Amino acid sequence: MIKPGVDVSSKNSSLNSFEAHDTLEVGDNSYEIYRLDAVPGTEKLPYSLKVLAENLLRTEDGANITKDHIEAIANWDPSADPSVEIQFTPARVVMQDFTGVPCIVDLATMREAVGELGGDAEKVNPLAPAELVIDHSVIVDVFGNAGAFERNVEIEYGRNGERYQFLRWGQGAFDDFKVVPPGTGIVHQVNIEYLARTVMVRDGVAYPDTCVGTDSHTTMVNGLGVLGWGVGGIEAEAAMLGQPVSMLIPRVVGFKLTGEIKPGVTATDVVLTVTEMLRKHGVVGKFVEFYGDGVAEVPLANRATLGNMSPEFGSTAAMFPIDDVTIDYLRLTGRTEEQLALVEAYAKVQGMWHNPEKEPVFSEYLELDLGDVVPSIAGPKRPQDRIQLSDAKTAFRKDIHNYVEENHPAECSKLDEAVDESFPASDSVSLSFADDDAIDVVHSAANGSQGRPSKPITVKSDEQGEFVLDHGAVVVAAITSCTNTSNPSVMLGAALLAKKAVDRGLTTKPWVKTSMAPGSQVVSDYYDKAGVWPYLEKLGFFLVGYGCTTCIGNTGPLPEAISKAINDNDLSVTAVLSGNRNFEGRISPDVKMNYLASPPLVIAYALAGTMDFDFEVDPLGQDDDGNDVFLKDIWPSPKEISDVIASSINQKMFSDSYADVFQGDERWRSLPTPDGKTFDWDPKSTYVRKPPYFEGMPADPDPVSDISGARVLALLGDSVTTDHISPAGNIKQGTPAAEYLEANGVDRKDYNSYGSRRGNHEVMIRGTFANIRLKNQLLDDVSGGYTRDFTQDDAPQAFIYDAAQNYAAQGTPLVVLGGKEYGSGSSRDWAAKGTSLLGVRAVITESFERIHRSNLIGMGVIPLQFPQGESASSLKLDGTEVYDITGIEELNNGKTPKTVKVKATKTDGSAIEFDAVVRIDTPGEADYYRNGGILQYVLRNMLKS
Repeated sequence: MIKPGVDVSSKNSSLNSFEAHDTLEVGDNSYEIYRLDAVPGTEKLPYSLKVLAENLLRTEDGANITKDHIEAIANWDPSADPSVEIQFTPARVVMQDFTGVPCIVDLATMREAVGELGGDAEKVNPLAPAELVIDHSVIVDVFGNAGAFERNVEIEYGRNGERYQFLRWGQGAFDDFKVVPPGTGIVHQVNIEYLARTVMVRDGVAYPDTCVGTDSHTTMVNGLGVLGWGVGGIEAEAAMLGQPVSMLIPRVVGFKLTGEIKPGVTATDVVLTVTEMLRKHGVVGKFVEFYGDGVAEVPLANRATLGNMSPEFGSTAAMFPIDDVTIDYLRLTGRTEEQLALVEAYAKVQGMWHNPEKEPVFSEYLELDLGDVVPSIAGPKRPQDRIQLSDAKTAFRKDIHNYVEENHPAECSKLDEAVDESFPASDSVSLSFADDDAIDVVHSAANGSQGRPSKPITVKSDEQGEFVLDHGAVVVAAITSCTNTSNPSVMLGAALLAKKAVDRGLTTKPWVKTSMAPGSQVVSDYYDKAGVWPYLEKLGFFLVGYGCTTCIGNTGPLPEAISKAINDNDLSVTAVLSGNRNFEGRISPDVKMNYLASPPLVIAYALAGTMDFDFEVDPLGQDDDGNDVFLKDIWPSPKEISDVIASSINQKMFSDSYADVFQGDERWRSLPTPDGKTFDWDPKSTYVRKPPYFEGMPADPDPVSDISGARVLALLGDSVTTDHISPAGNIKQGTPAAEYLEANGVDRKDYNSYGSRRGNHEVMIRGTFANIRLKNQLLDDVSGGYTRDFTQDDAPQAFIYDAAQNYAAQGTPLVVLGGKEYGSGSSRDWAAKGTSLLGVRAVITESFERIHRSNLIGMGVIPLQFPQGESASSLKLDGTEVYDITGIEELNNGKTPKTVKVKATKTDGSAIEFDAVVRIDTPGEADYYRNGGILQYVLRNMLKS
């Protein structure tokens, strides 16, 4: 109950303009709270905006957060475009190790910088709780056998010992910073199963759990009613250091759920359908909030799966409100009864408890009848490209032509047979290769009327035996990623399908690299209790690790004979994974086409062995009696799955798994850990190096300047993702990054991945824009990290890093030109850090994805957009021009210009001029840019305070 009128303002810094500060009693406990009903208008807000309103109410300071800000959100106009800036203070920060290591590297560097400028180095600590989960470093080097997990962990520690020692140092050196050691689980699944509080208590004050994370899929926690989203590592560092997140009060899209899922349809199918709908509707920069009677029918695991995919449909967050389903999940996962009572009482008092009879007002509306959802996959290169499973074979045959060499010649004998069969001698036909229809008929017939390119290659392998590999072969089948491994219904559904497959005598194809990487140890526990591990292992799905693995490109090498056959014959093969990302070049350098699917379908495709497969008409194999076995014959029923869930999952599994979550195994505990409050940098380290961000930094910022005489480093098209920009995946021999490692005594076998070396700026800058699928339009028909170097005569082709070094030597600033949705994908701080360190001063595109645009500003790079309706192509810019950008200096006057002048001068002296829109969207972002970046801004403010 609420006890009104209790004066506890002396214990809190809020100005309490609305006299909202009060006490909530729950059982024998009392908590300070800030009552939303003290602010007229908040009762009608969507759940997610109520969380923001409480945040402002509690942190009101009269400067950054004022009474006007609180009234602005209370009087929110759902139909208006976002225009009011607010300062949101997250309750906590979550990190994964790829993005978390550079965060802690930067904090360690800030300690030294503060000391050098006369401040107290030890005062540099997280002011909000920060938790890092090491989940991105395990690679599937070993698979398909019982020793795979132990061996992969052993290799992981061997590769990453330096990084792990550094993180152990950080755990001891910084206050309020905890590390979940390797082999525990995936950050987002650990977040919903253990770290998330739903309602926080700190210094006696209860308030909604909110978080930002250094991974875009932080939104998974939205399924628990926790408002949170992914930010760049540099923003996360600022949040840890007490800086609020500057944002505009967003539009909120109401997504009404009705009906129930049909038998045979999985949570993954729902997610892919919702992703397609929301990406088509357009939700970038908006909150999505699920509401309606159907919400109560959505299990928490399914809610988390939907929240997880928020970056794939582009929204900032994808919220579910708190209800009985939330409480039941918190209880199952081992939260205390005291915590459960607080969550329920707090949510009901604050009007945050879901009530389907009181629908909030939203900015936009969508609706989905869950009964309309059908089995689906997505691919071959984007998560929003949903394909009905019944159309998958047809879609594959259409898409494969984009990945196989155009008009790929078939064998002569087949062509002759095709011509004879398609055009009998009695017909008077003149076959011309200008006749597209004729070519299609011949091409189709030449491939056995398959309607697709075919290039069968016989492969002989000591491990896999002899088999035929062709275009479309599934060479990777991975159950991986928190998106689905957090969901018992699809995980046990997959296991039951495996059991039925084994019972019918089915086997996976020998060319498929199979792997099982659960998001937490609890999955293994309920697999053990359900007795299903032997069936999964019989099909090759052995435990390979508790980490992101395949979904982030840690697929590991394919068997040598298979990899050689693919690359020697330019085969276009496929991967099927239960993840959330399938961008080009992400999963494996050997694989061109990637498909997202539910865990049961991952196993089904491992049995089929090819994407050229129709599960409705093509048998997966034959049983012992020679009868065809189809997918429908082994697909488990909803009752079978629910019965196994009821008998194999209990609270004790979660409580036991997380009892000593921060302690780690013997490997972790035995790591030598450096001492000291400042880090003793090893000059020989190739993993952790002191970055240059604060070198020579004055106590006060220099004025910002216009850009003169800039050259184009890269001219890029639409949908360039952070996978294209930020270093990720394996380090390829012969690249600048590999040359650096070799020069520092690292053998090729020890290159490791870019992600594992994010704490070394020397490696990362060399891998920026180095994705093998990047197409820089300054070059013709060239893929990879190359550009034209205009510092040299005739502007030859060069590695982007090498050219950038030459430009830097001449003092030439750089710009990047892009298309639509520039920077979509994971919230990789290195996409911005690398861009900045290469010498890029401005990025000019048609549109930006939210996180990357913000990160560019955070690294002192100005994001600009072409005028509405214009592009590099329409303006006839080819990247050979010299660029002058004027009007940026207006920022020195405390104002952010809406546009700046861009002049692009061609080699003949003619010039193209246009007004570029400045995408510095808030005053806070303007402050970051004036300081040269968010870290410099925070450091200077720390010195002043």
